[in-house]
Amino acid sequence: MDILVLGGGGQVGTELQAYAWPEGVRVHAPDRAGLDITDEAAIARIIAERDWAAVINTAAYTAVDKAESEVAAAWRLNALAPAILSATTNSKKIPLVHVSTDYVFDGSSSGSYETDAPIGPTSVYGASKAAGEMAVRTANPRHAIVRTAWVVSPHRGNFVKTMLRLAGERDQLSVVDDQHGCPTSAADLAAGLARIALRLAEDTDAPTGTFHYVNAGVTTWHGFAEGIVAGNARRGGRRIPVKGIPTSAYPTPARRPVNSELSTKSLTVAYGLTPRPWHEALDDILDRLVGPAH
Repeated sequence: MDILVLGGGGQVGTELQAYAWPEGVRVHAPDRAGLDITDEAAIARIIAERDWAAVINTAAYTAVDKAESEVAAAWRLNALAPAILSATTNSKKIPLVHVSTDYVFDGSSSGSYETDAPIGPTSVYGASKAAGEMAVRTANPRHAIVRTAWVVSPHRGNFVKTMLRLAGERDQLSVVDDQHGCPTSAADLAAGLARIALRLAEDTDAPTGTFHYVNAGVTTWHGFAEGIVAGNARRGGRRIPVKGIPTSAYPTPARRPVNSELSTKSLTVAYGLTPRPWHEALDDILDRLVGPAH
């Protein structure tokens, strides 16, 4: 069984390659340099190369603030590429698993967002990802769109690695405390995507549609930073204070959702997946980055 992973150089693509796939499953994961997924001819060639059991698209333009000025680049990767990919996979009857984001919501609701909640992106990044979702829905009926949020790992640049670096350089951190969401381990997300892809590959009646995958538990960026600093301290790092600040004190080009809490109920019902708490997932990441706790 051959599975194609797009975005092989990113956090989730890296973890999909490290995932313990069943015997006989071969994963092919070209990075951006190896495959331009906005090139329709290039996508057609790679899809024609093999009898793919499933395609998992983790590739995206994720520079949220830069997207406000690089609008065309964001839309090419986040909207045009999924349109090309979904149409091409559908022509070969290949199921498509596509990763999306909490930024498709405006963040103004209280409580957790269910998968059928109305979307209302407030940034270029969010709008381009919402368009990518629509392309997948309309072009390939055998799809699973998996929204996630606050993804972290030992790879590439992310919030955990930034907080660890700053904790080693500063005597105090100031982190936004009025944005709420669910931290998500790229490794855990990759495992969920793998299980969804295998089910779609093996069962033509497998559930399709839109799902959410985030680790369990809701916090703020400030609470997440405190968890990182505390976990680092248990591994011999510096224990420094983390001050909470309002979003207004840390202006950014792109507006962030105030509430990014995603409900994973539909994922549990459809695929039997129940993500673990984010604290546990964070410990695993810190073990890999810093070492075991003392």
